[in-house]
Amino acid sequence: MSSTTPPHIDQPIEPAAPAQGAEQHGAGAHSDGGWDAPDKKIPVQTRSERFQSGDLEAFPTVTGREVNWKFAPLAKLQPLLDGGLDGSAYRFLARQSDGADVEWGRSDDPRVGTAGLPEDRAAAAAWTARDAVLAVTVKATEAHEFITITRSDFGTQPRAAHTVITAEPHAQGIVVLDNRGSALLSENIEIVVQDGARLTVVSLQDWDDDAVHVSTHFAEVGRDAFLKHVVVSLGGDVIRVNPSTHLGAQGADTEMYGVYFADAGQYIEQQVYVNHDAPNTRGRVNYKGALQGKGAHTVWIGDVLIGSAGDGTDSYEQNRNLVLTDGTRADSIPNLEIETGNIEGAGHASATGRFDDEQLFYLQARGIPEEEARRLVVLGFLVEVIQKIGAPELEERLIAAVEQELADGRSAVVAPAEADA
Repeated sequence: MSSTTPPHIDQPIEPAAPAQGAEQHGAGAHSDGGWDAPDKKIPVQTRSERFQSGDLEAFPTVTGREVNWKFAPLAKLQPLLDGGLDGSAYRFLARQSDGADVEWGRSDDPRVGTAGLPEDRAAAAAWTARDAVLAVTVKATEAHEFITITRSDFGTQPRAAHTVITAEPHAQGIVVLDNRGSALLSENIEIVVQDGARLTVVSLQDWDDDAVHVSTHFAEVGRDAFLKHVVVSLGGDVIRVNPSTHLGAQGADTEMYGVYFADAGQYIEQQVYVNHDAPNTRGRVNYKGALQGKGAHTVWIGDVLIGSAGDGTDSYEQNRNLVLTDGTRADSIPNLEIETGNIEGAGHASATGRFDDEQLFYLQARGIPEEEARRLVVLGFLVEVIQKIGAPELEERLIAAVEQELADGRSAVVAPAEADA
C-alpha cells in the first residue's frame, strides 16, 4: 500500500485553441452575415463532430439549453464550470500488484491527450486547471494485474483532477477508482488500451451525501484489444460520469456497464458514447438503475456511432430503470447513427417501469414475504451488471451497498397497487 502527496507541479502555458467558427463544421459563413454569433451556428448533427478543446475559454458559458446540459442541476455544478479549480496533487491510497505502477507526473506529461479531448466546459475547466497527472500503468506480465486507488481527501473546495490509465500491449488487469468522502470535483480520466491488451476499469462513486462529482472518461482501444468499463454510482448529491470509447483499430472490443441507485433528491447522470471507427469492432453497453424517494432523478444518454470505416461492426446498447416509489424521474435516451450498411448488427433499447408483478407473485406464492420478495427482485435486477466486474470482493461490497440502499428507503417503497389507488 502507498499514500502520497507530491509537491505542487506548475502548469505550463498551452497554446490557445482556435476559436469556434466555420472550419469547425466544414462549412462557410452565410452571405447574410451574423453566422459567427453563438445563436446562428449550424447545430452539430453527428456525435463525432462535437467541438473539442482543452482550453476553457473556447467553450461558451453553460445556459442549460445545450443538449448535453439540459437535465443537469446547474446551480450545484456552477463552481465547476467557472474555472479557477485547484488542480494540485491530492492524497490517495493505492494497492497494486507487482506489474502495476501508480505515480505522479507533470501536467505536461506526453500521455495527456492521447485518448481524447474535452467536449464540454466542465471537462475543459478541469483540463485547464491540472497541475499534476496521476499516471497508472498496467504492464504486460504473465499475471492478471490489479490496482485499487482509494480517493477520499478532496474536501469541499472546487477541485480538478487528471488521470491517465495505460495498459501496455498484451497486458491484462483491472483498475478500480474508489471514490469516497466529500468532494466538489471535476476530473478527466484517459484510458489507453494498447494492441492486444485486456483491461477492466471500474469507477465507483460511493461519496458522502454532499458530494458533487463531474467526471469525463476518454478511452482509446487498440487493435484486437478489449476494454471493460464499469461505472457504479451510489453515494453523492450530484454525480455526472460521461464515458466515451473510440474503437479506432481493427478488432477493438468494448463492454461498457453501469449500475446506479438514486435516492430522494439525488441526481445521477451518464452520457455514454461508443465510436466504431474501424473494421470488425464490437461494442456492448448495458446500464441499469433503480430509483426511490421523492426527487430522485437519473439521466442516461447513449450514443453509438458506426462510422464509414466500421465495416463488420457488431454493436448493441441498452438502458433499464426500475422505479421503486412515486416522485422519481428517469430520463433515458438511446441514439444510434450508422454510416455504413456492411455491418454484423446494431441495435438499442430503453425501458423504465415498476416491479414485475409476475415475479412478485411467483416469489410470494412460494411463501416469501412481500418485502423480501421486493428485495430479491431489485437485487436480481442490479446484480446482473455488478457480477460483470470480475472482482469477487468488490462485487460483494457493492451487493451489500445496494441492500443497504434498499433498507434505508424501505419505508418509502410504494407497492404498485397503492400507487395506482
